[in-house]
Amino acid sequence: MTPSIESKYNHYYSLHCKHLKLQGLRPKMIEAYSRGIRRIADYFNGHLDDLSQDQLLDYFHDLLDRLSWSAVKLDLYGLKFFYTHVLHRSWVEIPMIKPPRSTRIPDIISVDEAQQLFLTTRRLSYRVFFFTIYSLGEGLRLQVGDIDATRLRVHIRNAKGNKDRLVPLPLKTLKVLRRFWSLHRHSVFLFPNRKRGLESAHLAESPSDRGGIQVAIKGVVQEMGLKKTFHAILYAIVMPPIYSKPVLIY
Repeated sequence: MTPSIESKYNHYYSLHCKHLKLQGLRPKMIEAYSRGIRRIADYFNGHLDDLSQDQLLDYFHDLLDRLSWSAVKLDLYGLKFFYTHVLHRSWVEIPMIKPPRSTRIPDIISVDEAQQLFLTTRRLSYRVFFFTIYSLGEGLRLQVGDIDATRLRVHIRNAKGNKDRLVPLPLKTLKVLRRFWSLHRHSVFLFPNRKRGLESAHLAESPSDRGGIQVAIKGVVQEMGLKKTFHAILYAIVMPPIYSKPVLIY
């Protein structure tokens, strides 16, 4: 990438990020659309404003060999946003990519499988998380003030579609959360970061790590020999012996 092309790319990329923020998109979507532009710029050595339809067709064709359809769609939508808001060009000038339509039904685990999953999880913070939360991102963002013990409901903030919603909170789940909170006593986070350990958990500056939870659930499922794919963990409807089996505290 020559200095002049790099300067132009940096200018375009800066405008792209500003427009994404001004459109009120969520941080996760902003990162996805920005990553798409970085990937395209890397592929074409910084050229973004003079790409032909054939070049874009070849790019997305090659991209499908490395990434999933969902990732390709995000890059496509990011490019559409870039052309519309930064280059001020009509989207019809870009060849459309149409992923195949598919409808997937999530795997449903039985009550016995749920109990086995909870008990196979040896670290208590992860065990309580799996028992309580059905959405990874929303669960990590949960704060102590989001739990309405009087009305038995949870305030899910900034959920899908940038909307808040209220969901029921089973009494059994409330009891599990109360007992777990009594161990770390963080004033804000329901699931504080584990880096400081249990004794300093109340000083954590961020919630629990997403990657650690993902690795934990994959390891538990593999150890159980369960063939189902876990995209989400539903609110539990039974009360497993969360604290009875020896676990690694916190």
